[in-house]
Amino acid sequence: MENFDRKKHWENIYRTKELKDVSWFQPKPKTSLDFFRQLNIPKSAKVIDIGGGDSFLVDRLLDLGYQEITVLDISAAAIDRAKHRLGERAKNVKWIVTDAANFKPVEKYDFWHDRAAFHFLTNETEISNYLETAQQNINPKGVLVIGTFSEQGPNKCSGIKIKQYSETTMTDRLKKFFEKIKCITVDHKTPLGIIQNFVFCSFRKLQKV
Repeated sequence: MENFDRKKHWENIYRTKELKDVSWFQPKPKTSLDFFRQLNIPKSAKVIDIGGGDSFLVDRLLDLGYQEITVLDISAAAIDRAKHRLGERAKNVKWIVTDAANFKPVEKYDFWHDRAAFHFLTNETEISNYLETAQQNINPKGVLVIGTFSEQGPNKCSGIKIKQYSETTMTDRLKKFFEKIKCITVDHKTPLGIIQNFVFCSFRKLQKV
């Protein structure tokens, strides 16, 4: 897999499959929205959705009145689909096409959300770079929410091997920079009726002493 072209793979997925046919499709991203509500994330917060693609989270956040939303995805086709769906509202969102493993932010965020992008990083260097980028670009008292396949979930997605996590391994992996708030496990039902088990964890950025 050393010569695997991750961007080409995802561009092909988004150009050949309808949103309702991909395994991660959610008409309503309830789990993610619950974190916004439970953590009392203000409408003025700077929010970034890592690997957001053409998910409906951005639609729901706009509906709720969030004003500073950024969506990042490796696939330009995914971003284009989201923009097309949102129409005029797309101009109220910042769009970034890049690989999350190489993301170099130009601003800092209050809420960093990642549903099922982080688990595609299986290389230690990429994982470390991602977490350091998050730590450096989340504001003091900022929040990070990551959802990945659990140890009871699949070990592949869209033909790519992923890295599974449990509450313990996720917390241990992030403890250098972040303090755990809470973790939950969630069963996601794909359009084909397959159940995938996820672990979602929220973290607060550790304050420098």
